[in-house]
Amino acid sequence: MGALSDIRVLDLTQVLAGPYCTMVLADMGADVVKIERPGGDLIRSNPPFVEEPDQEAYGGYFQSVNRGKRSIELNLGDAEDREDFLRLVETADVVVENYRAGTMERFDLGYETLAERNPSIIYSAIRGFGDPRTGETHRQGQPSFDLIAQALGGVMEITGQPDGPPTKVGPGIGDLFTATLNCIGILGALHHRERTGEGQFVDTALYDSMISMTERAIYQQSYDGEPPTRLGNAHPTLFPYDAFEVDDGYVVIAAFGSNHWTALCEAIGREDLAEEYPTADSRLANREVLRGELADWMIERASNDVVELLEGSVPVAPVQTTADIFDDSHVHTRNMLYEVEQPGADRPVQIAGAPIKMSETTPEPRGRAPLLNEHEAEVFDELADDEAATADD
Repeated sequence: MGALSDIRVLDLTQVLAGPYCTMVLADMGADVVKIERPGGDLIRSNPPFVEEPDQEAYGGYFQSVNRGKRSIELNLGDAEDREDFLRLVETADVVVENYRAGTMERFDLGYETLAERNPSIIYSAIRGFGDPRTGETHRQGQPSFDLIAQALGGVMEITGQPDGPPTKVGPGIGDLFTATLNCIGILGALHHRERTGEGQFVDTALYDSMISMTERAIYQQSYDGEPPTRLGNAHPTLFPYDAFEVDDGYVVIAAFGSNHWTALCEAIGREDLAEEYPTADSRLANREVLRGELADWMIERASNDVVELLEGSVPVAPVQTTADIFDDSHVHTRNMLYEVEQPGADRPVQIAGAPIKMSETTPEPRGRAPLLNEHEAEVFDELADDEAATADD
């Protein structure tokens, strides 16, 4: 049993933010029923593929964030399908959607309508700019994706090299962080419902979430009165906290604490630097000189040699590729690579595992992503049984 094995989620989401949120709930044991529009989630056909795209049910993008869910196909514009959806709402705990604001209302399936059928329902929305119910703005209704959120939220302005352009963070953090916060909101709403019986509306916006994620930039603007900008891999208030080039790649060092700074200087045979720059303020004020000293020492050595010398006494790590991650025994011991069937391919594939670990109900991926409408008969047979049981009561 998972921690959420008694929770049913109706998942109306697509692409990344919404599916990632409901994936986390599924990993924790929730029964997530993915309700797909005719033709399915538009990301089903997105690469990469193991074989030819026309031989596989979906690509890696869909597989990664839809594992462990059940799929049914409904057209919410059709009266019968709409009524089937409302029947499902009556037995559900949570509804999650990531359409533009107003989309569900056009089907007369907004929060208020669903709450009439099930007053305890938790209705959770993930949007680019939030929902009018929680604060109406001129941006609502505009399309938004991760790139838009990173640009507006200040992430790109503080990411990249000082002499380079604003840079998007590699992973889709606008989607993923928003999804994670939305999941937390859902769990909070479930706890509130357990105490009071009340359902509620949960709203998480990509733009809002990126402002939350750039928390350091926000307080810097307030305290200094100047907008922070790009520092490469450095930190504005800590040193050394940076990436250094070595003979065969890069390593990162986070030795800003005096204990770690002293250990670093001793390890590289530069005790004089620890004596001359004993405080965090002195190191920060002389960061360019000190960075040069460290860089000169690093460039002549291989990453493994640097890591072996410093590991255990100084926070240090190589900058790894995904190939390095696949070779790391730590990753395998922590079950962070999960093997699933890939329909249409002649071999299984690996996707990222569940990072939340619990002593009694550890989350885990619960099988591959579903085929489109794979579980229609199963879901509606269960619904009929539930309705029959309710009628008997």
